Amino acid sequence: MGEYEPKIEVNFPDNVPAAKGSTVTLECFALGNPVPEITWKRANGVPFPSKVKMKYSKAVLELPSFQQDDTGGYECVAENKMGKNTAAGRLAFYGTFPQWIQTMKDTALAIEERLYWECRANGKPKPSYTWLKNGQPLLSEDRVHVEDGVLSVSALTLSDAGMYQCVAENKHGVIYFAAELMVLASPPDFTGNVLRALLKAKAGTTVTLECKPQAYPIASILWKKGNLPVHTNDRITLSPDGTLRLANVSKSDAGSYTCFARNRFGMSTECLFVPLMDMEIIVGESIVLPCQVTSDPVLDVSFSWAFNGQLIAKGDGHFELVGGRTAGDLMIRNIQLYHAGKYICVVDTDVESLSAVAVLIVKGPPSPPDSVTVEEVTDSTAQLTWSPGRDNGSPITNYLIQTRTPFTVGWQRVNTVPEIIDGNTLTATVVDLNAWVEYEFRVLARNSVGVGEPSPVSVKTRTEDAVPDAAPGDVGGGGGSRSELVITWEPVPEELQNGESFGYIIAFRAFGEVSWTHVATSAPGASRYVYRNDSIAPFSPFHVKVGTYNSKGQGPFSPVVTIYSAEIEPSGMPAGVWARSVSASEIEVNWQALSFTPERVLGYEVVYWEDDTKPETMGKVRVPWNQTSVTVSGLAGNTQYFLTVSAFNTAGTGPFLPAINVTTKKPPPAQPPLNVEWTLIGSQLSLYWEPVVAMESESEVTGYQVSFSLSVRQRHKDVNTLTTANSTAELTLPDDDDDYIIHIQTLSEGGLGPASDPIRIHQLSKLVVEGSSSSSPYNK
Repeated sequence: MGEYEPKIEVNFPDNVPAAKGSTVTLECFALGNPVPEITWKRANGVPFPSKVKMKYSKAVLELPSFQQDDTGGYECVAENKMGKNTAAGRLAFYGTFPQWIQTMKDTALAIEERLYWECRANGKPKPSYTWLKNGQPLLSEDRVHVEDGVLSVSALTLSDAGMYQCVAENKHGVIYFAAELMVLASPPDFTGNVLRALLKAKAGTTVTLECKPQAYPIASILWKKGNLPVHTNDRITLSPDGTLRLANVSKSDAGSYTCFARNRFGMSTECLFVPLMDMEIIVGESIVLPCQVTSDPVLDVSFSWAFNGQLIAKGDGHFELVGGRTAGDLMIRNIQLYHAGKYICVVDTDVESLSAVAVLIVKGPPSPPDSVTVEEVTDSTAQLTWSPGRDNGSPITNYLIQTRTPFTVGWQRVNTVPEIIDGNTLTATVVDLNAWVEYEFRVLARNSVGVGEPSPVSVKTRTEDAVPDAAPGDVGGGGGSRSELVITWEPVPEELQNGESFGYIIAFRAFGEVSWTHVATSAPGASRYVYRNDSIAPFSPFHVKVGTYNSKGQGPFSPVVTIYSAEIEPSGMPAGVWARSVSASEIEVNWQALSFTPERVLGYEVVYWEDDTKPETMGKVRVPWNQTSVTVSGLAGNTQYFLTVSAFNTAGTGPFLPAINVTTKKPPPAQPPLNVEWTLIGSQLSLYWEPVVAMESESEVTGYQVSFSLSVRQRHKDVNTLTTANSTAELTLPDDDDDYIIHIQTLSEGGLGPASDPIRIHQLSKLVVEGSSSSSPYNK
C-alpha cells in the first residue's frame, strides 16, 4: 500500500466511568506505514504516577487502584514520519458506598452544658445524614439542632441522656455509627479532692490553695478567710478553676480559709488552716495566732497552746483563747518583747492529735545605749563614746546625739562627725558647740521600728573658754539730754560670751574725725552707754561701733553705724495761727510753717482744751513738719475751746504764741424726720415727711439729705444721696430686682442729724402701679 500516516483504528470512549480502587484499561491501536509510535499524556500536563503500566507497544494504558486524583482527560498520540493522529477521552468516578471519615465517641457532660457531635462520610453521590436517639428519628426543635451531619444540644437536661446514632446514606447504601450521651447532675463533692487540713507557709513565699470539687454543673467558687470573703488584688488571685494563690504571704494572711462550692443542686465547703512559721509584730500591737480545723461533727475537739515549751494558762493578762468548736485561736494583746518565741497549737480529737507551730518575732525600738562618756573637750567640740543596747529584733541603723545646757529648753539634736552615725559606730565628735558652756549629752538608737529611749545622761561637762566670736547686734542710739551721746545695743547672750570677765568696748568718733574714743564696761548685761560732754553740739553725727572682750581677749566689733547726739527743742514759734468751727464736733486749725530755725523740726503739735478748770478736756494732735493745718474732731457742740500750736522734735516741744479760742457750732437737731409717706409709680418714687423744727440750742435746719441703697442679702450696698431744701424728694430708683433701703437726715451748720428709721421699698412694689401709699417710719 506504500507509506501512509497513522490511522487509529481502536480507541477508548470519550467518557470512561470508573469505580474507586478498580483497574482502568485504555486502548489505542493504530495502523500506518511505517509502524506508528504510540505515546500517552494527561490533559492537565501532570505526569503519570508510577503505578501506570504501558503494554503492547504502549497501545494499552493500565491504571490500577483508581483514585480521585486519576480523574480527568487522557490523550493517545500515534505518530510516524508521514504524520500523526490523536484520540482523547475522560476518566470519571461513578458512585461509591459511603465510608466514615469522622465519628463521635461516648460522652459524659454536666447538666446545662452544650453537646456538639459531628460525623462525616465519603461516598458518591455525597451521602445525606440523619440522627437517631434510642432508635427514633431526631429532628431540630427547641434546644436540638440537626444539620448536615452536625448534632448540637444546648443546656442539656437529664432527659437528653441516651444512645445516639449518626446515619450516612446515598443510593449505593447506608452506614450507622452509635455513641452514648451521659448527662451528669450532682451537688459539689470534695470526697475525691480533699483539701489539706493544715498548710504551713513561710513569710514571703507564694501559697497555692486548690479547690476542685466534683460538681455537675460546674460549681461557682467563693473563698472566705474566717467569716470574710477573700477579694482579689495584685497579690491575691483566683483562677477560673477555683485555685486561690497568695503571693508574698505575711502574718496577716494566716488563718482559716474555707472554699464554698455551689451549684443548683447544693453547696459544699472545705476548710484548711494556714499558719505562718515566722510571724513578725511590733511591740505594743496585738495579734491573733489562728488554729482552726475541719472535723467530723461527732468528734470532740480540744485546743491547747504552749509558749516556749510552757503550757499557756488561762487568765494570763496578755493571752486569750478565742473561737468555737473548730477554732482555738490565741489572741495576744499589747505584745511585749518577752512574748517572742515558739508557739505550738495542739488539736486533740478522739482519733488523732495535730499540732501547728508559729514562731513569733517581736520587734521594738532599740533599748537605751549605756555608758555615755565625754572623753575629749575643746572650746567647740566634745568626743563621746557609748556602749550599745539591745536591738530588739531589728538591727540598729544609726545613733542620734542630743544635748542640753542651762540656756536651752529641753534636749536639742546636735551636729556630729560623722554626720550620720551608723549602727556599728560607738563613738562620735559633737561639733559647733559654744565655748565656756556646761553641756549634758545623751545618745538614742534607731532601727526599722523607730527611735528607742535615750541613754542615761552624761556627766556635766564645760567646754573650754575662747575669745568672743559674737558682736553685739542692733547697735544704734540718739536722743537723750543736751550735750549727750546715747549709744544702745543688743547684749550678747550669756551662752555666746565664751568665757569669764565678759564686757563691752564702746567706740565712737565725731563725723569727720579719724581717731576713735574707746570706753569699756564690764557689765555683761549692759545695753546702753551715755557719753556726756559740753562740747558736743546738738544733733551732731557720730560713727559708733560696739565690741566684746573676755578673759581670753578681745572679740569682734559690730558694723559701724551713724547716730546723732541729743538735740534741743525748736526755738521758733509757728505764727498766723487761726481756727474756725466746721461743725458741732470739728474745728479746723491753721498756721504758718517755721521759715527758719537752727533746730530740727519733726512736726507740729496742736494742744486744745475747754478751759483751765477742766484739765480732763485737754487733748493734742501731732502732724508732720510739711503740714500746716489739721481738723480736730470728737469735740462737744456749742462749746468754746482754747488751743496753741508749737513745733516739736525728739527733745520735746518748742514755745508757742498765746492761746486762741473758737466755739463749735450748735449741734444738729436731735429729732429725726417723722411721718414719712411715699408713692411709687414704676421706678419713680415720691417722698414726703414732716419738717423738723430745731430747738434754740440746736442749729437751724438748712435742708435734708436722702440716702438710698440696694439691700443685697441684708447688706446695704452702693449708697446714693441727694439733698433737698424742702421736706419732699423725688427719686428714680434703679431697675434692679432687690429691695431698697431709704434714710432721711437733717442738714445744718452742726452737721448731719440723726437718720429716720429705715424705709424698705420691696421689689414687689415696682410690679404694681400704686396711686399712693402712706408709711410710718416703721413701714417695711
